[in-house]
Amino acid sequence: MSAAAPRTLHDDDLGVVRAQLLGAWLLRRWAISFDNGSADSLPFGADATGLITYTACGWMNASIARAARAPLSAPSVRQAPAAEQRAAFESYFNYAGPFALRLIGGAPHVVHSVRFSLNPNIVGTEQVRRIRLIGAHHLTLSADESAGGTVRAHRLEWRRASAADDTLAISTPSSSR
Repeated sequence: MSAAAPRTLHDDDLGVVRAQLLGAWLLRRWAISFDNGSADSLPFGADATGLITYTACGWMNASIARAARAPLSAPSVRQAPAAEQRAAFESYFNYAGPFALRLIGGAPHVVHSVRFSLNPNIVGTEQVRRIRLIGAHHLTLSADESAGGTVRAHRLEWRRASAADDTLAISTPSSSR
C-alpha cells in the first residue's frame, strides 16, 4: 500500500494552522546545516534554551539563549565591563512583533514582522519561517539564507510549553549585590 500524497493547503487552511500555532513553545534544538558539506552548527550549543510565543491578537516574541550564561559582575548591564556586556549580547537572541500566516509554494509559513529586537539590524525586517506542526505538541520552524555563496538551512525545533514547565530551573543573580 502506498502512502497518501500530502494534501495541498489552501488559504482557508491557515485558520487551522493559526489555531495550532497559538501559545507558548520551548526550544528543543536549533541547528544550521550548510549546502557546501560543512558540519552542522548549533549556534548556542546543544543545550540552548528558548521560548517563542504566538498570541491570539497576532503578536509574537522569540527568545533564545546559550544555556548556563555567566552572570554579570555588576547589578546592572550598564555597570558591567564591556567584555561581559559583549558576552551577554552574543549569547542571547530576541525579537518580537506582529505575525501573519502565508502559503508559500503550497506550504504554511509564518511571517514575523520585527518591531523590537536585541539586534537593531533586524528591526523593520520580515523573518519568514516555514511551519511544520507534528500533532499538538511539536513545531519546527525553518528558513534558508544565503551567506557568502553558501546556503544555510536553519531548523528550530520546539515543543509546546505546559504548566509543568514552570518548575524549570531558573538561575538568578545573587540578591546580595
